[in-house]
Amino acid sequence: MNPGQVVAIAAAVGIVALIVGYLLRKSVAEARIGSAEREAVRILNDATKEAERAQKESVLQAKEEIHGMRAEFEEEIRERRAEFQEAERRLSSKEETVERRLEGLDQRETALKQREERLEEVEAEAQRILDEHVREMERIAGLTREEARGEVMAEIEKSARREAAILARDIETEARESGQKKAREIISLAIQRCAADQVSDSTVSVVELPSDDMKGRIIGREGRNIRAFESLAGVDLIIDDTPEAVVISSFDPIRREKARLTLLKLVADGRIHPARIEEMYEKVGREIEEQIRETGQQAAYDAGVHGLHPRITELLGRLKFRSSYGQNVLQHSLEVSHLAGLMASELGSNTNLARRAGLLHDIGKAVDHEVQGTHVDIGRDLLRRYGEKDEVIAAMSSHHGDYEAESVEAVLITAADALSAARPGARRETLEAYIQRLSKLEDIADSFQGVEESYAIQAGREIRIMVKPDEIDDLEAYALARDIVRKVEEQVEYPGQVKVTVIRQTRAVEYAK
Repeated sequence: MNPGQVVAIAAAVGIVALIVGYLLRKSVAEARIGSAEREAVRILNDATKEAERAQKESVLQAKEEIHGMRAEFEEEIRERRAEFQEAERRLSSKEETVERRLEGLDQRETALKQREERLEEVEAEAQRILDEHVREMERIAGLTREEARGEVMAEIEKSARREAAILARDIETEARESGQKKAREIISLAIQRCAADQVSDSTVSVVELPSDDMKGRIIGREGRNIRAFESLAGVDLIIDDTPEAVVISSFDPIRREKARLTLLKLVADGRIHPARIEEMYEKVGREIEEQIRETGQQAAYDAGVHGLHPRITELLGRLKFRSSYGQNVLQHSLEVSHLAGLMASELGSNTNLARRAGLLHDIGKAVDHEVQGTHVDIGRDLLRRYGEKDEVIAAMSSHHGDYEAESVEAVLITAADALSAARPGARRETLEAYIQRLSKLEDIADSFQGVEESYAIQAGREIRIMVKPDEIDDLEAYALARDIVRKVEEQVEYPGQVKVTVIRQTRAVEYAK
């Protein structure tokens, strides 16, 4: 063979080999594909069967749960039905019981009515018989029942009065012989041991000035400073020809003292204008409150009284600025406390109780111008409110005879109060009447709607009234002045005439920040 034939044969063999390899691979691939398809069909069939089995199991499980829930529900219904039946049975039983009781009550009511009717008949018969006996006795005695009763009562009263008079005379004679001597000894000893200063209150305060030029600064341009000062402090500032001095007049001692201190600070500072006046007045007000607290604490210490409520201590301090018939009330209270304590020690009574009740016996006067009632009743309410013992309240309640004395200490408080007030020069009746008149003027003004503040000045010859501008307009201010004048004329006795001044002003205040 030539080389060309060899190559052709080799090529043919190669082609045949390629074809045979392709056919073999194709047959193998088809066999594999068929096997995979059969496996897939088998897996799908198995999955379908498994799903059907799971579905059947789920359905069975759900049926079982539903069956269980139905059984529980039916059991609960049976229990509830049984409970309702039992409740219905009990209710029916109770209704029967109530009906039986109602029937019994009806029967009892009928029996009571019948018995009441019989009793009324018996009572009427008894009254008739009694009236017949009374008329027969009156006919025999020749006296009516009222006349006989009157004669018997008169005879008994006469006999009792005679015996009581004899007994009272004997007791009084014996008590007077021994009691007067002992009482004089105790009272004289107490007065000797109680040393008290005489304090006389006045209604004016004098403020010394560094020079007469200061008077013009106090008055201010067109009098604006003095008007602002008087309106704010509620006092009457008198500037006359007295060299280097001005006079502050007010019946209220706290108000007057605040005005005096305010004016002193203004004079020392040198800056006097309405805003500065208001600032100084507020500052002095705080200082006065602190002074009141310290004064109350010092009074309690001087009297040997401890454990007072802070509010009671403050009210004691306010008594320093209160006077009664010209006598300083705080000084008077300390005197009563000392006198009562000394007499209690001589009699062997409760000294601490006597001193405490004596110190607090006039505590109501600290606020009697603000609260309705007597100072005794006001004091009782204050002491009870702030925790004082009943024995202290009872001891201080009878010093004016408003309440009966329930203890020896109560009698001693009454005696000590009379001793302190009866000292020569201790009191002045005219000052008390004057203060009451000024207080009455302010009370009348404050009783009207829309009044914010009121001050009686010029020794009671003028009432200065500050009204609320949002409640009282200009026309109503004139009407208010006339109404106050009419009420003052009806209720107050006063010399000369009283000027009523109604002031309505509006303030606008802003702050620059």
